[in-house]
Amino acid sequence: MRKLRIAFLFCILVLTSIFSAFAQTVNSQNLVGQTVKDDRYRIGFQDDLTIRVFRHIDLDQKVSVSPAGTIMLFRLDKPLVAVCKTQDELASDIAAAYKEKKLRDPQVTVNAEQKSQSIMVIGSVERAGNYFVTRQYQLLEMLAMAGGPNKEAGNRLIVARTGSNSACKNNSIVTATDAPIELYDFKIRDIQEGKKTLLLQPGDVVSVLDADIIYVYGNVNKQGAIKIKGPTTLMQILASAEGLEPTAKKDKVRILRQVAGNADRTEMVFDLNSIDKGKIKDPVLEPNDIVAVSQDSTKAILRGITNTIKTTIPGAIYRLP
Repeated sequence: MRKLRIAFLFCILVLTSIFSAFAQTVNSQNLVGQTVKDDRYRIGFQDDLTIRVFRHIDLDQKVSVSPAGTIMLFRLDKPLVAVCKTQDELASDIAAAYKEKKLRDPQVTVNAEQKSQSIMVIGSVERAGNYFVTRQYQLLEMLAMAGGPNKEAGNRLIVARTGSNSACKNNSIVTATDAPIELYDFKIRDIQEGKKTLLLQPGDVVSVLDADIIYVYGNVNKQGAIKIKGPTTLMQILASAEGLEPTAKKDKVRILRQVAGNADRTEMVFDLNSIDKGKIKDPVLEPNDIVAVSQDSTKAILRGITNTIKTTIPGAIYRLP
């Protein structure tokens, strides 16, 4: 019985060793094919670099990365490539270059003042501008840095991925011409509530769009352009225009909608009485629709809206309550 127990324990030990060795082999194979993410800052064009050589004050200097991506240092005959290297990598290259110049055991440090990698925020935000970044930012973070949407903002923002002359991939330079421009469209509320996000890259342009506009023309108490921030119906826009004049014809209210890709407009006619009674659905308007409470021709309506905007700016554009 005792021999059986010893044999059983021996088998367990052998099997444990086999499984342990197998697991190590699998992990090793996985690590070989695994790409390790490197978030260290990489030097870009136009960065300012402070170079210090320990115990050699005469070699300390400040240089800017040239348009060619190189720097020229004291006592060195050839420029060194700086762009797309980390500060430690460049420091090692500089030390090696000085070592060739018979400098004994040079110890070099590199500090970069980042001026190359930026994300631009434009449009209806409190602090539009070009923001220099040293790490990746989520879209909500960048929106917060710009102070958030201002009172003129609508409900949408667009991110244009234009590429960056200072972007680096696999330690090589990736220029803006290497990739097509990509556009990402978001609702601001989805970003603020964490439903949607985007990891921004240097060269991205975040554009917070103004509120969309609906034009109201004709027999209303307040005609002109009305800013809207979300889905808006015909009845809502007429209420924002402070209602109809007594002479208005409620059975022939038109919506003039521009056809995509050209200057033509389609015309839709609605009876407000039928909407009030629930016989037909209150139509949802689209940006740049014209609500015409008038029998004028389309040409006369467009001319009238143009004249209104010209003569009453900025009062011609007001916000939906």
